[in-house]
Amino acid sequence: MKPHLLIVDDDEDIRSQMKWALVQDYDISLAEDRVTALARYQEHHPIVVLLDLGLPPNPADSKEGLDTLSEILALDGRAKIIIVTGQSEKNNALQAIGHGAYDFLCKPVDMAELMVILKRVIHVARLEKDYHEMEQRLGPDSFEGMLGAGPQMQEVFSQIRKVATTDAPVLILGESGTGKEMAAQAIHHSSPRKNGPFVAINCGAIPENLLESELFGHEKGSFTGAHVQRRGRIEAASGGTLFLDEIGELPPQLQVKILRYLQELYIERVGGREKIPVDARVIAATNTDLKRALQEGKFREDLFYRLAVVVLKLPPLRERKNDALLLAQTFLQTFAAQNKKDNQKFSQDALRAIQSYHWPGNVRELENRVKRSVIMSDGKWVTAANLELTDSAETNVVRSLKDAREGLESAMVQQALRRNNGNISKAASELGISRPTLYEMMEKLGISKE
Repeated sequence: MKPHLLIVDDDEDIRSQMKWALVQDYDISLAEDRVTALARYQEHHPIVVLLDLGLPPNPADSKEGLDTLSEILALDGRAKIIIVTGQSEKNNALQAIGHGAYDFLCKPVDMAELMVILKRVIHVARLEKDYHEMEQRLGPDSFEGMLGAGPQMQEVFSQIRKVATTDAPVLILGESGTGKEMAAQAIHHSSPRKNGPFVAINCGAIPENLLESELFGHEKGSFTGAHVQRRGRIEAASGGTLFLDEIGELPPQLQVKILRYLQELYIERVGGREKIPVDARVIAATNTDLKRALQEGKFREDLFYRLAVVVLKLPPLRERKNDALLLAQTFLQTFAAQNKKDNQKFSQDALRAIQSYHWPGNVRELENRVKRSVIMSDGKWVTAANLELTDSAETNVVRSLKDAREGLESAMVQQALRRNNGNISKAASELGISRPTLYEMMEKLGISKE
């Protein structure tokens, strides 16, 4: 596809000349004023904008052009904007560079020079885009699909990197929904076994009379319904990793057989006598208190110490408040894209509710709430009500001075917009601030421009 350019100039002849000079190599959009320029930018997301500073209603003044520059950069901080201006207005062009423009050209435009500049800026824009995408995938706040900027999760990531290089059994402890299986997968994918299978089984989700066969497999005719020989999950994990989720639910007789496998590294299928060697790394996880289970005689002490060579503890989400926002933003981006609602954002009340809610269901609950809110919300903003976090007793929101100030600002902005029938310029004038400042406040406070 051709790169997309947006040409913003109040002179129709200049717009047409530049369009026909560039149309062979670029897709072109045209705009004659600030409002049209913003609409075209949001519609096409051009890779470069060629912007004349002298725009109506006062083409002799650079203010409208500079406001256009600011508002485009407010929409996309990485936007590449080249100022096209007269020789006598070079100071205005330099001012625009100071406000975030990429470069400037003086009229009359030398098309050969423009073509060189365009190639350079498009190359830079693509490099920045690739770097940003790579940074999102490989940044310090993420590790093998897990997210966490706080010290608790950074320590978890560090521990995973260390244990991944060994074959030692790992016991992952954490409340339901904290991401124990993701941690197990991260260990597997960071280990020398990453090209082998990752086989997971939930020891609490399979009936006790079927669990032994699921784990160890069975021989043909070993019990009613065993019409063929079948490999179990342990055997299927050979060369890779076996993940035993909810190991605390494992029945006593199977605890003995798992212990024997960890000691001798072979299994026997149900109904069989052949010793089958299996080379699988074992990772176990539980949300129960295994030490209490040891005291009550529900879990074997020797198995516990075999599994707990390395213990990895995942913190609950209520102890990582800043990570709740990071995770919520990531889930919103993912589910909004899946539901073709790419422009959705959290309102300020939603962000405050996410931070103050105690998240008993941890990351899984947060993911489910965000997914549901994207489906059920209308328009751009996802609110606390969409997240079903509006109960003050449940969210335990503490009203700080910052909250009170934002509440007052929000009320004043909305009242000014209503009094002026949504006219941004008039509302900004009444509030004694510039249009870009009002746009920034509306974005920060979650007030729709519609």
